[in-house]
Amino acid sequence: MPTDITTATHKLTVGNIGTVEVAVSERGEGHPVLLLHGGGGPLTVAAWADRLAEARHARVLTPVHPGFNGTPRPGDLDSVAALARLYVALLDELALRDVTVVGNSIGGWIAAEMAVLGSDRVSDYVLVDAVGIEVPGHPVADFFSLTPAQVAQRSYYDPATFGVDPAKLPPEAQAAMAGNRATLAIYGGAGMTDPTLAGRLAGVRAPVLVVWGEADRIGDPDFGRAYAAAIPGGQFQLLARAGHMPQLETPDALIDAVWSFRQQSAR
Repeated sequence: MPTDITTATHKLTVGNIGTVEVAVSERGEGHPVLLLHGGGGPLTVAAWADRLAEARHARVLTPVHPGFNGTPRPGDLDSVAALARLYVALLDELALRDVTVVGNSIGGWIAAEMAVLGSDRVSDYVLVDAVGIEVPGHPVADFFSLTPAQVAQRSYYDPATFGVDPAKLPPEAQAAMAGNRATLAIYGGAGMTDPTLAGRLAGVRAPVLVVWGEADRIGDPDFGRAYAAAIPGGQFQLLARAGHMPQLETPDALIDAVWSFRQQSAR
C-alpha cells in the first residue's frame, strides 16, 4: 500500500438536522480529492483511493455515508440533498480549498447536488456513472427489484470476474450488504432519481466531467450523456471495458480521466 490510512470521526452541524457524525478515511498528500462511494458501500472505492494516492500527488478523503457499514444515521438525514449539505460542511470543517469531488453512482448524485449548492471550496466535480436525474426513454434500472446476480449483470462489463455472489459470503458480510441496501433506499428512494435535479443543474457554474462505463446497464451511456448535457459546459467521457463501477474494472483509465480533467480545469 502506498501510504498510511488514517480514519477520524467528525461531528458536523447540518441545518435542519443538527449534529451528524461521519467517519472519514484519508490517504496520500497533495491535491485534495473528496471521493464519494455508491450504494455498494465504502469498499467499492477503497482500492481506487489507494491507487489514486499512489499514482498522483493526491490527498484522498473517503467518507462513509451515515447509515452505511452500520454507522449511525440521524433520522432527519434522509436524502441525497442532505448528504450534499453534510459534505459541504465537512469541507468547511477541514478548511479545504481547491477540492476535486468524485462520486460514483449515488455518490455521483451527491456530487451533483454539491455542485448545485456551489461551494467555493470545490474546484471541479467528476460524476462517475451517477444516478439522480430522470431521462425520458432511459430509466435507471429498478435496482431493488433485481437479484444480486441481475445487479452484477447490469453493473459490470465483465460480471463473471467482478460480480459477487452474496450467498457465498459470511453471514456478517451478508448482513452488512443488507444494511447498506436498506440505507441506500432511504437516501435515494425506490427510483434513484429526483425529477427536479436536471433542471437545477442548469445553475451549476463549476467545471463538471461526467464519466461513464460503456457497458453500464444501471443507467446507460445515453443517460450519462443527458447528465452532462444538463450541466452548463458539462463534459462527457466514455470508458471502454467498464460498467457501472469503472473504479473496479478500469481503475487506471478512471484515474487518467479524473486527473486530466483536474489539470484542464486548473488552467
